[in-house]
Amino acid sequence: MSPFSALPDDAPDLLATAIDTLAPRLTDPDPAVRRVAVLQLADLEDEASVPLLLHRLQSDPAPGVRAEAARTLANWEAEQVVSALAAALADADREVAEAAAQALSELKEPASGAALLPWVTHHEPFVRASAWRGLRELRYTPAFDAAMAALSDAAAPVRREAVTVLGWLKRNEALPALAHVTASDADTDVRRAAAGALGLAADVSARDALLSALRDHAWQVREEAAQTLGKLKFAEVVPSLVNALEDAYWQVRLQAARALGKIGDRRALKPLTVQLGHAISNLRKEAALSLGSLRDPAALPALSAAASDADPEVRKAARIALAQIGHRYGAA
Repeated sequence: MSPFSALPDDAPDLLATAIDTLAPRLTDPDPAVRRVAVLQLADLEDEASVPLLLHRLQSDPAPGVRAEAARTLANWEAEQVVSALAAALADADREVAEAAAQALSELKEPASGAALLPWVTHHEPFVRASAWRGLRELRYTPAFDAAMAALSDAAAPVRREAVTVLGWLKRNEALPALAHVTASDADTDVRRAAAGALGLAADVSARDALLSALRDHAWQVREEAAQTLGKLKFAEVVPSLVNALEDAYWQVRLQAARALGKIGDRRALKPLTVQLGHAISNLRKEAALSLGSLRDPAALPALSAAASDADPEVRKAARIALAQIGHRYGAA
C-alpha cells in the first residue's frame, strides 16, 4: 500500500507535499522505482499529478512505466489526457498500446469524442479499432459518417467496432448498411456485432436480415440474431424462432426460447414445453420462464412437473411461471 493512500480528502497541502516527494522518483535511473512512483501517484487520485503522468506516458524510456502511466491516466477524462492516450495507441510497445486502448475504452463523456475521432483513420488497424472502441459508448454523433465508411475497412476488428458504434448511435439511416453487413461480412464477429446492432429499430430490413442470420453457418451469429429478434418482438418471426429451438447449439436454443417468451405468442407453447426435457438445465430454466410469459393455462401440467426438476434453478423458474399463470403451487 502506498504511504499516501490514506490521506484525507480535505488535506490539499499534504497531497501537494506527497506529489513533491514523488516527483524526483519519476526521474530515477531505475525504471522499477519510476513505476512504483507512478503507482503511488495513482493512489493519491490528485489531478495535480496529471502533468507528471502525461510526461511519463509520452517520454519515459521504459515500456512498463509508460503502460502504468496509461492505466493511471484512465482516472481523468480531460481532453489533454484523451489525446495523449490516443497517441499512445501507436506506441511501439504492445503493452503500452493495449494499456492506452483499455483506458480509452472506459471513457464516458461525449466531449471526449472530438479527441478520438481523428485516430479512426490511422494507418495501423489496431489504432483504428481502439479509437472506435473508445468511441463506442460515447454516442458522439459526429462519428456517424466515419463509422459508416469504416464498415468497408479492410481490418475486421475495425469493422466490428464501427458496427458497435453505429448500434450505440441508434440512427435508422444505418439499418440498411447494418443489414448488409449481417448478411455478407466475411468475419463471424462482425456479423454477430451487426446482428446485435440491428436491435436499434423495429424496421422490416432489420427483421429480414435477422431471419437470414438465424440460418448463418456460425452459431454465434444465430445466437445473436435470436436475441435481437426477442428485443424487437416481431410476431411474424415466431415460426423461425420455433425452428431455432432445434438448433444444434444449445446457446441458440436458449436465446430462441427467451425471445419466444418476450414475444408471447401461443404458437410457442408446445415447442417450449418440449424444451423442458432438454439435457441442458439452463435451457430447461429458460423454457419454463418463457412458458410463464405466455400465461397460457395449457402449460400448467408441464410446469407442475418441472417444479420437481433435479436442478434447483429450473424448479424455481417453474414456480415463477406457475405463479405468472395464476396457479398456486406449494413450496417444496
